Amino acid sequence: MDVQELRPGLWRWTLPHPDLTAEDEAVTGLSRDVGCLYYEAPAEIVLIDPLAPVPDTRESERFWSALDRDVERIGRPVTVVLTVDWHRRSTSAFVERYEGRLTSSPDSLPRGIEAFPVASFDERLLWLTCPRALVAGDTLLGTADGIRRCPTSWLAEDGEQAYLDSLKPLLELPIELVLPAHGQPVLQRGRELLAAALSAPPWGEERDDA
Repeated sequence: MDVQELRPGLWRWTLPHPDLTAEDEAVTGLSRDVGCLYYEAPAEIVLIDPLAPVPDTRESERFWSALDRDVERIGRPVTVVLTVDWHRRSTSAFVERYEGRLTSSPDSLPRGIEAFPVASFDERLLWLTCPRALVAGDTLLGTADGIRRCPTSWLAEDGEQAYLDSLKPLLELPIELVLPAHGQPVLQRGRELLAAALSAPPWGEERDDA
C-alpha cells in the first residue's frame, strides 16, 4: 500500500484491485493498483471509492489504526462517496466501522463537493472545491505525464461526442489536481492537462502521423 498526502486534509492511498489480473494490466496499460481518497470536508470526513487492505494482515492493522485515529481526532461523521456504483469495493466495512453513510447521489453530497455526471457512462466526476481537485472513477485515466480519456469502447454506443461535451464545462473550473482511480495522479496544471486529454485520441487509439 502506498499512502500520499496531496494537500492538507487530502490523502490518497493505493492498493491492488482484487478483481484485476496481470492480463488486465497488460491489456489496458494501467497498474492493478487503484487510488482511494480521504478528504476532510468542512462538516464530514469523506472516503471516495475506498478499498481496504486484506483483512487480518499487518498492513490491515496499521491502516485501520491510522484511520481510527484520524476519525477520532477530527470528530466528524464519515461519508463514503462513489464515483461509479461498481466501485463499492470495501464500502460496507467503512460504513459499518464508523456508523457512516454511503452516497453516490449529487443531491446528497457533503458540503464542499460537487458532482458532474458523465454522458454515455454511468459516472460522476467529483469536484473538491477547497483543494481544487477533480476526482475520476473510470472515464479519465492517469499516465506518467498527464491524463488520457478512457477507450471509446467503454462508452455507450455512438456516445463519444456526448461524453466530450459533458466534460468540457469542467475546463471552467480552476483545477489543480486530477485524481483518477486508475493510473498516476496529476498534482499540478490539472486544467491544462485535462484540456490536452479532451483534444487527444482516447486511450489505446493514439495516431501516428509521422
